[in-house]
Amino acid sequence: MKVLLVNGSPHQNGCTRAALDEVAKELLAQGIESEVFWLGTEPIAGCIGCAACRTNGKGCFRDDCVNEFAALAAKADGFVFGSPVHWASASGSITSFMDRLFFSAGGVMRGKPGASVVSARRAGTTAALDQLNKYFYICGMPVVPSQYWAMVHGAKSEDVQQDIEGRQTMRSLAKYMAWMLKCFAAGKAAGISVPELEPCMRTNFIR
Repeated sequence: MKVLLVNGSPHQNGCTRAALDEVAKELLAQGIESEVFWLGTEPIAGCIGCAACRTNGKGCFRDDCVNEFAALAAKADGFVFGSPVHWASASGSITSFMDRLFFSAGGVMRGKPGASVVSARRAGTTAALDQLNKYFYICGMPVVPSQYWAMVHGAKSEDVQQDIEGRQTMRSLAKYMAWMLKCFAAGKAAGISVPELEPCMRTNFIR
C-alpha cells in the first residue's frame, strides 16, 4: 500500500514538508509506503472549465504537474495534501492544483482515504483545513481524522520540530490512515467494494 504526500508549499523543505515527514515516518512504522510530491515553484494555471480533461482521455490540455500526479494517483491507495496558510487559506498553487486534479481525476481517487495538513506561523489553520477537506467530501473520499486538527506551527522547519503536539497530531493522522487502508484492504478481500452510486442529477437554483 502507498500514500502520496503532496507538498503544496513553494519551499521544498519548509514547515509543510516537516509536517509531511512526520506523517511519512509514522506510516513507515505502520508498514505503509509513502512518497512526497512537491508542486514546485512554477506557476500552476487554474481550471478554465473547458472540460477537455474529461473528453480527450489525456487529462488537462496543460502539460504540467497536475497530469503527472493524476497518473500517480490512479495507483495510490491514499493521499495527504499539505499546504502553508496564506491569508487564512491554502496556498494559491495547491488550490489551482486541486481544482484541476479533482475535476479531471476525482474518479480515480474515489473511495480512497484523503487527509489534509496545514502549517502556519500563527493562525488561519482551521479555515485552510476546511477548504482542503471539501475536495474529499465531494469526490467520495473518506476523510482521515487525527487527535486534533491537522496543523503544525512555526515560521521555519526548525520551529515545527518544537511543536510537540503538532508533530504528535501528524503521527496520529498517519496511524488512522494506516488503519483505514488496512480495513479497506480487508473489506475488499472479503468482497466488499466501493458503493455503486446513482446517476448524478445536477440541478441549479432556478424554478
